Order: sequence, then structure tokens, then C-alpha cells
Amino acid sequence: MTLAADPHATPSGAQSPQAVTERDPFALFATWFADATAVELNDPNAMTVATISADGLPSARIVLMKDWDRRGFVFYTNKESRKGDELKANRQAALLFHWKSLRRQIRIEGAVEDVSDSDADAYYNSRPRVSRLGAWASIQSRPLADRTVLEQRVADAEARYPGESVPRPSYWSGYRVIPARFEFWQDMPFRLHDRTIFSRDGDAWTSGKLFP
Repeated sequence: MTLAADPHATPSGAQSPQAVTERDPFALFATWFADATAVELNDPNAMTVATISADGLPSARIVLMKDWDRRGFVFYTNKESRKGDELKANRQAALLFHWKSLRRQIRIEGAVEDVSDSDADAYYNSRPRVSRLGAWASIQSRPLADRTVLEQRVADAEARYPGESVPRPSYWSGYRVIPARFEFWQDMPFRLHDRTIFSRDGDAWTSGKLFP
């Protein structure tokens, strides 16, 4: 989702702390994401997704955010992967966007829900055919003896679905992280960084600052 830049935003790196504090976190995210999209060479929508297992062990990996709106932030995956298993055990996750060129990061924490089948179908069908075949071929996060095994599984999937139509596997879908907390971090001189937090309060948001 791409939103117009916030008309109240000051130039990148020069935000007024008071103006930032008073903003809706989704509007501020839209501004920062637009800035990142304009300057990041590769994947401005890349984000770290952190999950925790039933045993309390954390893990993190970088995925691509594929959609966002006021309901939350969406990514897609094999739900039988490690992160899928962990999200089945603990329906909470943390996200981290880091834009080094802008010296900014955004942390988002909240509960996780499944996207609808219609949303999953729409995104899956927008992917290149080989990527769709890969969803059938990859037993994600499971041991792989040799890459030739993966290549053979891709070939098998291609033989099974020779045309452009490749159905979405039932185990491949998306998750939406519903924010309960945002933190916007801006690099400042001498490590006196600016940190603005937003916490959900019912249908509203409270905001404040943290020491760097």
C-alpha cells in the first residue's frame, strides 16, 4: 500500500520532535516508508519478523512486507515453516524495518492473525509462475540433502502444473501483524537519538518519548 506523504512532515532527518509525537503512527509510517521507497536501492519493504517458540526460544528472519493498512502489516509464507510453527504456538510477533541510508528504524509489536483466503489467492496469483511452483516444491525449513533435490521437486511441480494456472497450496498463506506498539527511531548526533513510541489505547493511541 502506498500513501501520500504527510503534508505536516518536515524534510527527512529534520522532524520536529513535538510534531512527531502528535502524529498518528500509521500516518508517520506512511511518511517514513515513502522516504525509504525513494532512496533505498533494494527492498525498502524488507522487515525482520521475530517470533517465539512454544519453548520460549526466539528466532528472527527478514521477509518482505507485501501489504499494509490500518488493520496491520502483511507478509506471506509457508505456514508449515519454522515461523509458521512458532506463530501457531504463540500468536504474537515483532517487526523491524531498518533503513540504513536514512538512519531510521521502526519497531512494531502486536498480535498476529491469518489473512483471508481471497487475499492470499490474490497475492499468490500475482507472483511469477516459477515462484508459485516453488511454493509446491519447497518443504520450507526442513532439511535438504542436496540442492538437486529441490530442483527435481520444482521440475515435478512444473510437470504437474504445465500451464500458467498453478493453484495455491493450502499451507501457503499470509499473516497480518496487528500493531499494539510502534517505536520510531531516528539517528541523532552523538548517539542522542530520537525515539518516539505509540501504544494502542482502545481505538486510540498514546504517544511519548524514550531515552536513547
